Amino acid sequence: MPQTVKRRQLVLLASALAVALPGFAFAQAKTKVAAIYTVPFEQQWVSRLHKALKAAEARGEIEYKATENVANADYERVMREYATAGNALIVGEAFAVEAAARKVAKDFPKVSFLMGSSGKPQAPNFSVFDNYIQEPAYLSGMIAGGVTKSNKIGMVGGFPIPEVNRLMNAFMAGAKETNPKVEFSVSFINSWFDPPKAKEAAFAMIDKGADVMYAERFGVSDAAKEKGKLAIGNVINTQDKYPDTVVASALWNMEPSIDRAIKAVKEGKFKAEDYGPYSMMKYKGSELAPLGTFEKKVPADIVTKVKAKEADILTGKFTVKVDDGQPKSSAK
Repeated sequence: MPQTVKRRQLVLLASALAVALPGFAFAQAKTKVAAIYTVPFEQQWVSRLHKALKAAEARGEIEYKATENVANADYERVMREYATAGNALIVGEAFAVEAAARKVAKDFPKVSFLMGSSGKPQAPNFSVFDNYIQEPAYLSGMIAGGVTKSNKIGMVGGFPIPEVNRLMNAFMAGAKETNPKVEFSVSFINSWFDPPKAKEAAFAMIDKGADVMYAERFGVSDAAKEKGKLAIGNVINTQDKYPDTVVASALWNMEPSIDRAIKAVKEGKFKAEDYGPYSMMKYKGSELAPLGTFEKKVPADIVTKVKAKEADILTGKFTVKVDDGQPKSSAK
């Protein structure tokens, strides 16, 4: 049989199946998803979104495109380009572009938006999320309080906004539980990605006696490594790069949120809601990273306390307070 006839028959068969079985054509089409990031893919926060979306792409569920290092001034333009290009779901961060992002969502009511935001959802199609990982941050603080010898902990953050503040406050509360004597030095570099600046801020704290650093930003663990001090990671686990420096990390897993949003879009059920809670431990949206190279170095009594607290968090017996207020230094 000639190839052209064969091909024509296959096309006709596919068309017939699509008519007879509506789900057939639906199953063949991948949902188009786009993401817009103001920082590089490797930046901690963004890397977790990118990882979850790449996993969905690898499973064949979505067709994924993303743009990194988008300036705030260009954000609305890029959002509109992706919205007009047929993307069903747009993921991103609206923190510095709230008004513009919400305006775009209003102009494209049939497109679904899942945006990092401190604000509320906006009907009908603008959902928000946040890194509600204060629970493992509390647990990592308990470890920090147990391993510091100087009772001085340094903390370097990006901006003093709720997303950062709640993690720092939870970390500090955890450290205080295992070590009431601990003091904190707190600094913000007013940037989401400036490793050299974060490193300098960390050096200043180490020079004043801090022997454990809370690495909310890239650059802090480098300073700790150079000075022979310890660090606690945030959002991602970098212990493989700093095996003798990073003791523990509070990990953020965006898969529960991303997978939920994709499913809702596919089923035509996406609506404006707060995805923040899906970053909590009970949904597997966050976790305390394995101690790895520090498994035998963290005091056994501290490990026991952390495991007990983790169990209490998962059963609901203990709730980590969400404190979005700006943390203050207590070191003298």
